[in-house]
Amino acid sequence: MVSSANLGFPRIGTNRELKKAVEGYWTGKNDLDALLLTAKNIRIANWELQLNAGIDHIPSNDFSMYDQMLDTAIMLGAIPQRFAKESFNSKEELYFAMARGLQTDFIDVKPLEMTKWFDTNYHYLVPEISKDTSFVLQADKILDEYNEAKAIGINTRPVIIGPMTFLMLSKFVENDTTLTTSLEQLVPIYIELLNLLAEEGCEWVQIDEPILVTDLNVDQKISFQRAYDLISKKTSIKKMLTTYFGSIHENLSLLKDLNIQGLHIDCVLGEKNLDIKLDELPKDIILSLGVINGRNIWINDLTNSISIINKFIDTIGVDRVIVSSSCSLLHSPIDLTIEDSLDEEIKDWMAFAKEKITEINLLSTYFNGRNVQDSIDENLKHISNRKTSAKVNNLSVQNRLNEVSPEMKKRNSNYSVRALKQSEILNLPLLPTTTIGSFPQTKEVRQMRAKAKKGLISHKEYDEFLLSSTRDVIEFQDSIGLDVLVHGEFERNDMVEYFGEKLEGFIFSKNGWVQSYGSRCVKPPIIFGDISREEAMTIDWIKKAQSFTDKHVKGMLTGPVTILQWSFVRDDQPLQVTCEQIALAIRDEVSDLADNDIKIIQIDEPALREGLPLRKMEQIDYLNWAVDCFKLSSSGVPDIVQIHTHMCYAEFNEIMDAIISLDADVISIEASRSSMELLAAFSANDYPNEIGPGVYDIHSPRTPSVNEMVKLINNLRTHLVADRLWINPDCGLKTRGWDEVKTSLTNMVLASLAVRKELEKS
Repeated sequence: MVSSANLGFPRIGTNRELKKAVEGYWTGKNDLDALLLTAKNIRIANWELQLNAGIDHIPSNDFSMYDQMLDTAIMLGAIPQRFAKESFNSKEELYFAMARGLQTDFIDVKPLEMTKWFDTNYHYLVPEISKDTSFVLQADKILDEYNEAKAIGINTRPVIIGPMTFLMLSKFVENDTTLTTSLEQLVPIYIELLNLLAEEGCEWVQIDEPILVTDLNVDQKISFQRAYDLISKKTSIKKMLTTYFGSIHENLSLLKDLNIQGLHIDCVLGEKNLDIKLDELPKDIILSLGVINGRNIWINDLTNSISIINKFIDTIGVDRVIVSSSCSLLHSPIDLTIEDSLDEEIKDWMAFAKEKITEINLLSTYFNGRNVQDSIDENLKHISNRKTSAKVNNLSVQNRLNEVSPEMKKRNSNYSVRALKQSEILNLPLLPTTTIGSFPQTKEVRQMRAKAKKGLISHKEYDEFLLSSTRDVIEFQDSIGLDVLVHGEFERNDMVEYFGEKLEGFIFSKNGWVQSYGSRCVKPPIIFGDISREEAMTIDWIKKAQSFTDKHVKGMLTGPVTILQWSFVRDDQPLQVTCEQIALAIRDEVSDLADNDIKIIQIDEPALREGLPLRKMEQIDYLNWAVDCFKLSSSGVPDIVQIHTHMCYAEFNEIMDAIISLDADVISIEASRSSMELLAAFSANDYPNEIGPGVYDIHSPRTPSVNEMVKLINNLRTHLVADRLWINPDCGLKTRGWDEVKTSLTNMVLASLAVRKELEKS
């Protein structure tokens, strides 16, 4: 028989119940018992949903209050000393302090760093490993959740992040702490855990090692084999080694002599997995085929999946095949059936998490002899309709793209010439201060937006509210002495969704939420067709904001690569083509802003690094077209217009040549959470343009003091030239509260002034 499996299910709840419960707990509106009950209800609902859908291998421990890497760090005892030495009131207080930081009368600790999970828009917390790390098993969570499912009659397959992926995604804070030495200490912990699960009656465990789809050096390969050789020998539980986000073909030989019973491969993003040499795998291994895309919202091409599965069945037999999602469905919205306003034709082309597990079951039952031809025929009809639909194809957009020339991707002059012209026009001081863009989206802002959407207030009333909010935020920025202002973005629900709503080729769900990090959920736009801009998107609000001040107000745009990466994208044409279409639309908006005398325009590209392919051999092509798309969007303006961009939570070392090639006049980056460590890449490469490394971590509720930020700014000066430095927060302030924002930004301005005065004296 062909079995069915799912690698993980969204944990936020159909109506974002977890987000609301966690944030209620943080603010004191809910107690811990209420939070734990909400979490339990979500887990049980997820298990029962998958059971009723016919999934044979149902995951547990895929649930998290905040992040699975944080869960793993705590499970393994990898708790940094700054947390271990404090006395927390509960394990939950410790957990959230590691996630968000904590500042009380008695405790002031900074959180773990945060970065992107491989090439997704999910952010994970980076474990810290040092010589003081004492790995010790704390298995309560994984055992409790396994037994919780068992109590309702479901013997789940617990999910564990494997030791190699855990360590390779961790931060080693001392030079004498290495992957090899840490792995030697960690492997016995994994052995202890697997044996405990076996004692509880667990038959299978899912060990996630997505690091196997990346480039591994010789030492890393040796470490992997040694670790799993020991784990295999000292545990009897069945192990499903799980890879995703790419192909394992180059690392397949590592598995041949290991005693693992199953291997999961991604058959969506790992095309080369379809041609792997099965004789390089352990004898009688079970193959889990990830044919259902866990990262996008389009229906599965059932006929194509049947062909792929048949290929493996013909080689290894029907009993050694499992049909599965390509990766965890964490990256998918939950329930398409509750979407009551989507275009029905386009909705027929979609599948959310609930529909995806139905597709998994349908494929497995097809191979087990059940007649599902009606479902296959219906699927074929929708696939064919999408290919030919006039809603997808726009000939004028395609023709315009064919007319793009190399000259359209270049500024008129190089940076040194532009900088002189901009300096004369802008007249900014040394170490100019600004913010990244958004200001707090308070409950009042969200309520007014909801009322406007429901027709409970008129468009005039809503616009008056937005105008008042914009005037207030301009006056606040003026009052504390910020040098370059922003309009606050109160009219924007999301930095991508806002633009998608104003572009052709996008469609939007009401409840298509996915987790970005912690309690932060995003609702990605859906790109279904060719993209164009029919009218200006931001001009009115920027002009209104500029009328309230004599200082420069930045025009705020989201870049083409980020709009692409943070949307559910078309899978029927190359990503480059879709990105170029978006770039032309943004180019039109940039030109309109410049024509309306906006002298500073920020085009955010926080997702540039995120889209980088996991294999080095594929990265050059991506970076070339990604950079070209940014330049296509930003280059159609005079030299006096200063182009900013923003990036956050990325390994900049890997893409410095590309960042320099963007030729943005100013780049702002995340730096405070990593204590300015990311600056090494910019310093080592003698970054030629202007840069604003964040001095205020906006993802933490901590309020940094003036002295703390002065130290960070002085640290900046040891890496970078002072007359090319900007002072700003790490990221937008949308998720923060007004009290902390006011204090933190005031402190930031005072810190910049203090350093500026010292520099002027010297």
